[in-house]
Amino acid sequence: MNMTNAEDLYAKLLNNLRDRKDTFELAGLAMGGAWIAERLARDLSLPHYGVINVAFHRDDYAEKGMTALRTASTMPTNLPFEVAGANIVLLDDVLLTGRTVRAALNELFDFGRPASVELMVLADRGKHELPVMADFVGEEVSIPDHQILVLDKNTSGQFSFQIEERAS
Repeated sequence: MNMTNAEDLYAKLLNNLRDRKDTFELAGLAMGGAWIAERLARDLSLPHYGVINVAFHRDDYAEKGMTALRTASTMPTNLPFEVAGANIVLLDDVLLTGRTVRAALNELFDFGRPASVELMVLADRGKHELPVMADFVGEEVSIPDHQILVLDKNTSGQFSFQIEERAS
């Protein structure tokens, strides 16, 4: 795999948002997207950012069971802004099937109807199963189906991608 460093991809997202003239709210999908949203909010001097946990809207919730519950308890949905009428930039680390984004939209709409929702991702693996496309992609990435791309954050807040074997 020839993939750009996750920090370079983050810089692309940051520059894209810096160039915007409109007002927007950031909401990151737990976990990786929330890490990105937190850092973007700090780097853009925004007063807050939101976290969306998709655990209870996943179409594979029954299979995930306790894993979904643990994720929901460690990083619950928190939207410190009015969702209704807002222009929201939804952030995730990796876009694969689109199912997680669908779940995030369901969770988001539980809090109100935004004026618009845009999707920004660091990496798009291009194996979409739903009609979900990111409005901004740091990079399109191709890795074998038996592997997953995992965003990691070190103690200084720097991002990196790890490739792991998919659990059977």
